[in-house]
Amino acid sequence: MRLMPMAGLRQKFLLGATVGLTTLSVILLGLSWMIYRHQLTQERSEAAAEVNLLLQASLENAMLKRDLPGLIDIVDRLGRQPGIHNAMILAPNEEIRFASDSSLLRTRFPLKTHGVCLNCPDQPVAHDLFTNFTLDAKGREVMRSINAVANKPQCSICHGSPATHPINGVLVVDYDAAPIRQRAAKSAMALGGMGALLLLLTLAGGSWFIRNLVLKPVTRLASGSTDLARGLLDTRVSIEGNDELAQLSSTFNQMANNLQSLLNQTLEQEAFLQALVDAIPDGIRVIDPDTFLVVLDNQAFRSIIGRDVGQTCKGLTCHASSHGLPQPCPPSLALCPIHEIRHSGRQCKTLMDFKRGDGSTNQVEVIAAPMRLRIGVKERLFIVESCRDLARIVKFSQEQKLAEMAQLATGVAHEIHNPLASVRIALHAMLRAVDKTTESSGGMLNYLKLVDGEIDRCIEITERLLKLGIASPGNAQLVEVNPVVKETLSLLTWEAEAAKVSFDTDFAASSPRVLASDSELRMVVLNLAQNALHAMPDGGALHVRTQQQGNKVRIVFTDTGVGINPADAPHIFEPFYSHRADGRKGTGLGLSICRSIVLNYGGNIVFESQPGTGSTFVVELPDAACQLQQ
Repeated sequence: MRLMPMAGLRQKFLLGATVGLTTLSVILLGLSWMIYRHQLTQERSEAAAEVNLLLQASLENAMLKRDLPGLIDIVDRLGRQPGIHNAMILAPNEEIRFASDSSLLRTRFPLKTHGVCLNCPDQPVAHDLFTNFTLDAKGREVMRSINAVANKPQCSICHGSPATHPINGVLVVDYDAAPIRQRAAKSAMALGGMGALLLLLTLAGGSWFIRNLVLKPVTRLASGSTDLARGLLDTRVSIEGNDELAQLSSTFNQMANNLQSLLNQTLEQEAFLQALVDAIPDGIRVIDPDTFLVVLDNQAFRSIIGRDVGQTCKGLTCHASSHGLPQPCPPSLALCPIHEIRHSGRQCKTLMDFKRGDGSTNQVEVIAAPMRLRIGVKERLFIVESCRDLARIVKFSQEQKLAEMAQLATGVAHEIHNPLASVRIALHAMLRAVDKTTESSGGMLNYLKLVDGEIDRCIEITERLLKLGIASPGNAQLVEVNPVVKETLSLLTWEAEAAKVSFDTDFAASSPRVLASDSELRMVVLNLAQNALHAMPDGGALHVRTQQQGNKVRIVFTDTGVGINPADAPHIFEPFYSHRADGRKGTGLGLSICRSIVLNYGGNIVFESQPGTGSTFVVELPDAACQLQQ
């Protein structure tokens, strides 16, 4: 944020102060000019009046003596005085009788244009009738003084009674206005210069005052506010003094302290909330249903959609983050938790295919619930989704099942294998003793050998069970397929006899090998064989064969069971989907575990089924010989 407002404030102040002071100076100058001119005019009028009185006395004296040449000489001399353009004496009828300019004699002087009317009854007659600036007959600016020559008793012989003829004439003197104007202009210029100097001093002093005592502190406050707005919470402003700006800086610093403290608390709470959500093993995201924006997510959710741990989805739309769609999912084509909760107001559960960053998809179980949050007087609705990666659940269930099998195998090894080994040692000792006795002990020897063979068989079965329960080493190993299939099916002999199911095997002569885990491959064979047994509740036959075709090794399971309903066929590999023909409730994880294991080693599982005639499952794995050659 730039500090242009401070520069604007300084410019506005200087402009306003300049205009205001200039206007005030002009007004004061005009008033001073008018007052000066009035005073100058008044002084000139008073001086003219004194001259006129002296002239009038001389004129009256000359008129009383009837000295007309002397009167003409006085008027002529008066007109030639420096600063005087003309002097004339008017008769009461406005006729010019005497004038320093002889060309004006016997002409009429327009007194009425100057506001003077000698014959008007309502016009008061004063000694000084008119004094003002005007233009003479030659267009020159003059200060014209018009004075009445009053009639006196001693003049009544020629002019009549003063009561009927109060005025004998009018004395008009035109003074040169140029010197007066020049003196007024010089005075005005001097006054204007003083005003301009005063204006500059006022502006300079005001500018210094505003800049140092107002604008600089305000600029520091504005700069501090800008830094604070950018997130620099340690910004503080120091202004010395006890004025309002110093108090404002103190208040600003206190506000910054409070803001920093509150923001730190908010960050701590957000960090705690994020750590709490990240600690939840299920994927969590919170969605604003009004904007479809994700406002919170955790590491487990990012892992489900294939994003980095620190690459949050906050600010992205729900459909873009998990489905890669620019628009919301159509609720008519998929169960949208937002649409469902808005419609029902209750939590809902659905299965979704989340799109990962690499383009692959994850099948996810989503449990969504409404969260209503009251902010002030307004209540807002948020959607909280708990997402479980079904592949992860399958893997966990597989690991759990393998762990349970390992525990079971370990128990069998301790409870059966060790006692059988002890019995086997005793039988070997008895056999050696019987060999040294007579030939009559031949029948006993045969029985002992039979018992020894059965014990060997029991030990072999426990060893197979141990192999099934061994945990996966984490990396692929070279495994022969035929022994794995044969030994695993032997574990189901009793269960097959109880279900009236016969086993028929056909092993490839070349004994194909694959790169996999021995225990996991046994688990695949066990689950597929058990599924075949469950599909034949009334008995039947299971044909298992191994094949080597090109660069593939195939294990084929064909049963004569009830088959798979076409409506169930698309879902048989989904986790927790179970429809056993024997009516029992299964976990629905067997086929999901098999598919997960096979896909992990680069293989695939396909099936064909006809309801009422049976099903065929084919496990395809890469041939180890071809893989090792690449």
